[in-house]
Amino acid sequence: MKKYFLILFAFTALAFTSCASFNVKSDYAETVNFTKYKTYKLRINDLKLNDIDKDRVLNSVSKELKMRGLTVNQNPDLIVNIKASHKKIKSINNAYGVDAFGGFYGWGFGVRRTFGRNTTTHHEGALIIDLVDAKTQKLVWQGTGSGISVDSPRAKRSEIPKMIAKIMENYPPKK
Repeated sequence: MKKYFLILFAFTALAFTSCASFNVKSDYAETVNFTKYKTYKLRINDLKLNDIDKDRVLNSVSKELKMRGLTVNQNPDLIVNIKASHKKIKSINNAYGVDAFGGFYGWGFGVRRTFGRNTTTHHEGALIIDLVDAKTQKLVWQGTGSGISVDSPRAKRSEIPKMIAKIMENYPPKK
């Protein structure tokens, strides 16, 4: 019995740790042949981040593109436009407690609502990666991701590369 409990616990722990809390989506132009794209250039005009986070994002995007066989070029096939944003998230949680009470037949338990609510506020970051055909100037692929903990430098350090890798899993698109 103990063996089965340990296996169940290990499986549950693995399931929770393997699930990312990122919301990732992508879209692409279905008529485009993505194998023709060999080079890229980063355009960062719309990337409004501090220098540390900007470097994290650019290095991660470049790493993912290089892993897919693309190289940097001043006369590129693709222009990579990256945008970042964040929003304030307010969470309201009602707290519940367990009370013990005495009765005619002995002790019992009940659930009651505690006084007030627990309200927390945090900032959540999002990234948009646009791949634009340099010749036609048309968007051919877009990946978006949200769920980065903007308030924590430690979290950003690990989450930015993970989220970009998750976004770029869908490039090139599998038809």
